[in-house]
Amino acid sequence: MNSAQVNIRIQKIVVTVAIFLFIVKIIAYFLTKSVSILTDALESIVNVVAGCIGLYSLFVAAKPRDIDHPYGHGKAEFLSAAVEGTLISIAGAFVIYKSILNFIEPQEIHKVDYGILMIVFAGVVNWFVGAYAIKQGKKSNSAALIAGGKHLQSDTYSTIGIVVGLVLIYFTHLVIIDSIVAAIFGLIIIFTGYKIIRSSIAGIMDEADMELLGKLVKVLNQNRRPNWVDLHNLRVIKYGSVLHIDCHLTVPWYLNVIEAHKEIDGLIELITKNFGESVEFFVHTDACLDFSCAICIKEDCDERLHPFEKRIEWTLENIISNKKHSLDN
Repeated sequence: MNSAQVNIRIQKIVVTVAIFLFIVKIIAYFLTKSVSILTDALESIVNVVAGCIGLYSLFVAAKPRDIDHPYGHGKAEFLSAAVEGTLISIAGAFVIYKSILNFIEPQEIHKVDYGILMIVFAGVVNWFVGAYAIKQGKKSNSAALIAGGKHLQSDTYSTIGIVVGLVLIYFTHLVIIDSIVAAIFGLIIIFTGYKIIRSSIAGIMDEADMELLGKLVKVLNQNRRPNWVDLHNLRVIKYGSVLHIDCHLTVPWYLNVIEAHKEIDGLIELITKNFGESVEFFVHTDACLDFSCAICIKEDCDERLHPFEKRIEWTLENIISNKKHSLDN
């Protein structure tokens, strides 16, 4: 089973869990008549809708590339994440709205103990399913799964607030606490939605993932081969779960085509080993020049014109520039 199929299977679980927990919360509301539980249940409707959107986006993203989409359909995941982040923010705003109404006209609450148990159960399930979705999403670079997981965990945050409010109400009988706690966690939900929207827009606009680039540069530095004289013009673009990596690899000028290609194969093998199989490469080879000798770590070079002086460590700043490295830059 490839990563796309795994992602779809997990998203199906997310949707199923969202539907089940929505039913649990609706039952809890009819038992307690708590407005905060009702807002939590209404937010679960967003979970169901967002989960279905995420599932559809994963089906689209898994489609093979074609003439109209030469890089595949992975961008659908970012669109899905943007919609989901928007829905999360709307849900948070609605929670705040309902908490204000309940503050103005407090509603009597019944069977608080039953409500607490049911909501705690829903929150725990949401947290663990969300954590699992985020873990798999990071593993496969799936924006849809990560957004879905964060959505479920944001639902858990609101559930925590509701449980705290219900416990305080149970012991103090102050119904107004319900509205205050719900409003606080409504703001947290809105902020979570904003972060998801921001991340999805970054993906749509091909914004550089600095964390990913930093990990990539670290792996390259730690596993540099003698024939990798230089590496520059590195770019990483995400298309759903697929990473497209472009770079220029400088190798000794006297290598033939087959030998140079072996160095590219070594580079690809290193990256796929550390970042998964869903990676596409466009590697351009350059021949080393006279000034390359001073930074070349290859010891058994019969064509060396100048002595080795200093190894240039690749960094985020110098590896993305479209310029061969030397002692001067």
